[in-house]
Amino acid sequence: MDIPFLGKWRERHAMPTWFAVAGTGGDRDPASVAELLAECELLRERAGHYGVELDNSAASLSALDQIVPSWRDDPDVMSWLGNDAGLYLGTVILHTVPGAAWQVWPDGHPVIRLSSAREIDTVALGHAWAESGSPELSQVHAEASED
Repeated sequence: MDIPFLGKWRERHAMPTWFAVAGTGGDRDPASVAELLAECELLRERAGHYGVELDNSAASLSALDQIVPSWRDDPDVMSWLGNDAGLYLGTVILHTVPGAAWQVWPDGHPVIRLSSAREIDTVALGHAWAESGSPELSQVHAEASED
């Protein structure tokens, strides 16, 4: 059902489309940050519901790309799922692409930094994937692997 005023309310009260890591640059232990960002509880729950195991592999990203996006009916779930998808994408890149590491910007926003010094805002890409299915998570991973 389309209720015009409800759509406007959702736009004004939408969840932020980014994720921040607390603490200052010197206070962040890279292993702890990686562990925190790898949790992705909502995504793991949804993926498990569809029989997809998130094992930090490129194959799991391909499997996620095939899930029917039932979450698009709920903007709150979609926002959280977008965060999780981006963090999981970053986690897979971290585990499978040599030289990749989490880089936390001064505002707390995590990105993946490749050995070429290119930064990938996986959280923004996760939100785009959750909202429209594009770009595919597996494609982002493939491009990062070629860098």
